Amino acid sequence: MDTQAGTKASLLIGLIGAGIAGSRTPAMHEAAARALGLPLVYRRIDLNTHAPIPLPDLLSQLEWMGFDGLNITYPCKQEILPLMDELSQNAQGVSAVNTVVFRNGRRLGHNTDIWGFAEAFRRDLSGVQHRAVLQLGAGGAGAATAFALLGQGVIDLRIYDPMADRSAALAAQLSSQYDPARISVVTDPAQAAMGCDGIVNASPVGMEKLPGLPMPVEALPVGAWVADIIYFPMQTAFITAAKERGSRVMNGAGMALWQAVRAFSLFTDLDPDPDAMRAAFNAALPAPTVQPARMIS
Repeated sequence: MDTQAGTKASLLIGLIGAGIAGSRTPAMHEAAARALGLPLVYRRIDLNTHAPIPLPDLLSQLEWMGFDGLNITYPCKQEILPLMDELSQNAQGVSAVNTVVFRNGRRLGHNTDIWGFAEAFRRDLSGVQHRAVLQLGAGGAGAATAFALLGQGVIDLRIYDPMADRSAALAAQLSSQYDPARISVVTDPAQAAMGCDGIVNASPVGMEKLPGLPMPVEALPVGAWVADIIYFPMQTAFITAAKERGSRVMNGAGMALWQAVRAFSLFTDLDPDPDAMRAAFNAALPAPTVQPARMIS
């Protein structure tokens, strides 16, 4: 543990975001701290329930109050960028911060989503072919998964989003760090899936508030794996349909877990127990549900 973190009697961490009452992040961090015998207090700063405060002022107040770090979620991941003194390479690449560490009077901005997805992919889909991958969704989460996929060696990444301008913007962002020949924008996901080793759903389609399929399941290539970053519900219609077709699948729990593992390490300079964090994550989950396989256009 570094000097500043190591000399403190306890750590104070927070989560800034809108509608975060159901977030499992606090439980994971608290469980990791208990397993290490580390006093840690985790607080939610829900923008939907607290009086509205401009983000620059809120950040200054939390820093003044002695917070050691913050997790950042919607809608602040981009807005907080110019408020950092330093950005990690991942935060710069994806143009989003989900973890802030206060150290020695400086604000250090990180993005653990890229590492989280990559680690989940290595563990949950170990050994799969991933030369060509179709990604569905080019929003904030899609930027993290796309950077992770290219970092894992995908050489033919096909990006689809119903909003074509978002796909183009993400492709341009990726091309600033990777060979543009490895990245393409597609307009028909069913056709683009042909010849792919795997499909990643980084879109919101499949969440409880937007149930359904992000693409026709009939278009899944035989033997292709499927990864979904959604974990509420854990078994989306897409995951369920892919399993029924014999595909290897990865749900969103892995990315949620491993991004938190990485964030905890950044806050504390300690390696947490992933099993303790996983148990806390699972304990907070509602009873599993299976969605109807309704196609969203």
